Amino acid sequence: MIINHPLLGPRDSAEFAYLGDARLIERPDPEAENAADQFHDYAYLRDNPAGELRELWFHEGGDRSWLVVTRDTRTHEISKVELARDVARSKGRSL
Repeated sequence: MIINHPLLGPRDSAEFAYLGDARLIERPDPEAENAADQFHDYAYLRDNPAGELRELWFHEGGDRSWLVVTRDTRTHEISKVELARDVARSKGRSL
């Protein structure tokens, strides 16, 4: 599978480590009243859809960047690749 890195161009997926659902960027607020419940859901509850999913990938064998890859889990077709920092900033968060 080829991942089209936004800065480096097409790279083999063997250079990357898959790290799960991109919703991990949306870490709960530890100061929230129901923080324990939110962190439980954040850490343990995951969807496993057949179809399009936004995933976190780490460029372990390259520039060590984090990417959000939108991929169809049935066909492995990649429709979008973004820098995770840009995705986090668009949500008002930092990495």
